[in-house]
Amino acid sequence: MDKPRLGFAHLCNISFGFFGIQIGFALQNSNMSRVFQTLGSSIDDLPALWVAAPLTGLIVQPIIGHLSDRTWNRLGRRRPYFLTGAVLSAMALFLMPLAPSVAAPLIFAATLLWLLDASLNISMEPFRAFVGDMLGTDQHAAGYAVQTAFIGAGAVVGSIFPFVLEHLGVANVAPTGSLPATVRWSFWVGGVALLAAVLWTVLTTKEYSPEELAAFDGEARPDTVQPLRALAAKGYASSFLWVVAGLAVALSVDALGLQKEIYLLGGLLALYGLLSAVAISMAKQGRAANMLSSIVGDFSGMPPVMKRLAVVQFFSWSALFIMWINTTPVVTQYVFGSTDPSSAAYNAGANWVNVLFTVYNGVAAVAALALLPWMSRRFGPVTTHSACLVLGAAGYAIFFFVRDAQALLVAEIGIGIAWASILAMPYAILASSLPQAKLGIYMGLFNVFIVIPQLLVATVMGSIMLAFFPGEPVWTMLFAAASWLVAATAMLRVRAALPGGAACV
Repeated sequence: MDKPRLGFAHLCNISFGFFGIQIGFALQNSNMSRVFQTLGSSIDDLPALWVAAPLTGLIVQPIIGHLSDRTWNRLGRRRPYFLTGAVLSAMALFLMPLAPSVAAPLIFAATLLWLLDASLNISMEPFRAFVGDMLGTDQHAAGYAVQTAFIGAGAVVGSIFPFVLEHLGVANVAPTGSLPATVRWSFWVGGVALLAAVLWTVLTTKEYSPEELAAFDGEARPDTVQPLRALAAKGYASSFLWVVAGLAVALSVDALGLQKEIYLLGGLLALYGLLSAVAISMAKQGRAANMLSSIVGDFSGMPPVMKRLAVVQFFSWSALFIMWINTTPVVTQYVFGSTDPSSAAYNAGANWVNVLFTVYNGVAAVAALALLPWMSRRFGPVTTHSACLVLGAAGYAIFFFVRDAQALLVAEIGIGIAWASILAMPYAILASSLPQAKLGIYMGLFNVFIVIPQLLVATVMGSIMLAFFPGEPVWTMLFAAASWLVAATAMLRVRAALPGGAACV
């Protein structure tokens, strides 16, 4: 039995909550560097303050994916996580503008960023699997295109808030150490919008029960024993190597004079080695019913198409995180000529960044519905995604060479097309290639390759910039361009892992 085809209105209801989630992400991505600099952070310290966001995603996403695959209650399978994450995200958005009034404002803001990102991930990760749950394979591309359109629309709303409020007469400049009213009200209104949008999806959708899912063609329970058997058969050599690599990275900090954030990277490598050793030990003892062994087993046994897409994701999201951290410093310093967060020029530049982010997200919303489906049918998903990444790389390169605010809008067109493809093409390919009953855990593990590059950027980029380009953040845009070119090349290797080679999804 096949899943029934759903109309456009139902496709919208399934993903409307992502509109609100992306408002939260947009407020975070386009304003947190501004918040941190206003509270006294230097450019060199920004990556360290942003570490909280990807670190929480690394921890939260696989756990939520694993749990949501196994959840069923009055709200359903995925919807309990939508609602929980939305409530916590709204709370963090309401509290963020209060950071300047507490005793340790930077620590308070960084802690709220951790809470906000963790909560957004609790809601976001199940939304990816939700599309696969509710739609048949023939509608996966359409479902993720609609989701991407809502992501773009939500990001437009979230990014443009401060700019619109300024033009409505709300103050965009504040005394040193205080957040402008445009930023404060953006967070508060965004929190309300986020919660309302997620509630819409929760109230207008009804999930298939486990019995209904099992009845659909291709929805048989996946083999959960084989990955654990494969894990039990493994030795401890790989775990030992992860620990050694972590210790080596940590020891290199003093030896090479690197930034202290590198300690976090070393600690994570060593921690994964220890956890994998524990998971292997549990599997050898036959203790199959535990989350750690299940997650590690599924991670080590990822399907080939997922492994190749993981490389693409790694380089794709490295560039995105570079952009989110550094666009405000680049635009305010090189285009508007100010590095003083209390100056009118700096705040005008920071608001222009919100406009730039609005443009690329608006382009993404349009491209998701109008451009990507045509390109995918005409050239296939692999070539489509590779070409879009090349366009995005060209957009980043413009930031390095151009010093005109209006001209930067052209760069955002290429970036927006690439962003739309990043949000749609890999997930459509995965949802049509993976066991449907394990979409939650696989999507959670796939998102690890969104988080790891962000952690690397947050921990390594500061050392690179301080060593070779101190006080010159514009060079980060060349790193971003190169990263997307590498991703575009890596995408071409995915074709061989797809059923039928270059089969369209």
